[in-house]
Amino acid sequence: MGLAQSQHRFLVRQKVTLLANRYLVHTVGPDGKEGELVAFAHQKRMALKEHVTFYTDESRRQVLFTFKARQVIDLGATYDVMGASGTRLGSFRKDFGASLLRSTWHLSREGETGEATGQERNEVVALLRRAWEFLPLDLVPFVVPYHFDFAEGGRSVMSVDKLFGIRDRYVLDIADPELDRRLAIAQTVALDALQSR
Repeated sequence: MGLAQSQHRFLVRQKVTLLANRYLVHTVGPDGKEGELVAFAHQKRMALKEHVTFYTDESRRQVLFTFKARQVIDLGATYDVMGASGTRLGSFRKDFGASLLRSTWHLSREGETGEATGQERNEVVALLRRAWEFLPLDLVPFVVPYHFDFAEGGRSVMSVDKLFGIRDRYVLDIADPELDRRLAIAQTVALDALQSR
């Protein structure tokens, strides 16, 4: 079946490898169980200009979409999300100033003037996460779940819930039926891959 606009819930799992970050994106069935693999993302580590490519599966033969930074390493960089044919789907960016206390992202759709704003749901967890980053515990991950809610004009667009555990796993729930699933999945992967920037 593959990635479809009618799907509204996905599970995103990070797959850690030595030279790259990889993400598996599965549908989530009505029973809450992991379903079909609909995308596989590959991000090279330590790139000067962030670029993540999403494929139909782990073979990496067919590109679904990409996101790429407009600038070389920048705290408030904008990332463009492009379809496989090069069509621009939208963009997202981290709000560096607002993110000092609680991570904040802005998600824009191509051809629309408004933007959805996503923030960490829980201020206390946000502050704990920042304190954790200052501790000399590089090998010990922050396992407490955190969540992002994206809204535009007072209505919910999507939410991303990090699940409890050592491995990074996220549930993406899309509330807006018009939101391009590729744009939502790109933003979800960015919440993990670019969060500490």
